[in-house]
Amino acid sequence: MLPKDEQDRLIREGRNFMKGYREDDPYRETFESDQTLKRPQPPLCKAPMRGEDQRIKLPMEFDKLHMTDNLLSLLQKRKSHRIYTEQPISLLQLSFLLWASQGIKGRRGRAYATLRTVPSGGARHSYETYLVIRQVEGLKPGVYHYLPEENALELLHTDDDLTQKAVDSLAGQKWAGRASVVFYWAMDAYRAEWRYGIYSHRVALIDAGHIGENLTLAAEALGLGSCGIAAIYHELCCQLLEIDGENEFAVYAMPVGTIAPEDAAAEQDIYRFVKEQNL
Repeated sequence: MLPKDEQDRLIREGRNFMKGYREDDPYRETFESDQTLKRPQPPLCKAPMRGEDQRIKLPMEFDKLHMTDNLLSLLQKRKSHRIYTEQPISLLQLSFLLWASQGIKGRRGRAYATLRTVPSGGARHSYETYLVIRQVEGLKPGVYHYLPEENALELLHTDDDLTQKAVDSLAGQKWAGRASVVFYWAMDAYRAEWRYGIYSHRVALIDAGHIGENLTLAAEALGLGSCGIAAIYHELCCQLLEIDGENEFAVYAMPVGTIAPEDAAAEQDIYRFVKEQNL
């Protein structure tokens, strides 16, 4: 067991990491970001990882989708779903989910920042989106990378053991392996560090929350279920997504799948321990 004094020290470090600018910060007066130092800005998006022959252009006719557009209704209905019916979603639905969570609407300046459907500290948008696709119409199961500037996907690889590898990467949560698609967000760290340096990582966690909430509401609007996952295995995610784990690393994941009203009782049964333990 971890000694109590060591636990207390680590908790203090975690709390300090989450705090804003502090008077006792020893680096506050001397730190200068690479942006301040006029060092070259990193690219706004990661370059494609494969050739054009592995690229799939995504449809954008979102007005053809049947979805709820009443914000009050969406907020009232929003909840985490862990039981999926394992039916395919359409390519247009997937395209909307990607656009809603990381889509580019424009640029600021010639190449200073992208303007997206989610807010981001300093408009750095340091996350890349990867997908483990199981059941999407028109796409073979596999691992994909989203190219937001083109609104396209690129296939990275297929795998006969894809579902199990996704489950393993999500700390063995088997229910996630029944989703139609699992979203992974990996931080391209220097994209944020260029502007915020030693203070960028707290900001990036806030940004992850913006992305996750947009995806959750977009899924709800389409009548799909989703559930955010923080319990991910670093090394397994790196292998699955083909990222180096140092300059780019997975932070957050979210399965999205088809749901059915008759599973509502089973969803509630997940929390039966609350009643059993009189919590």
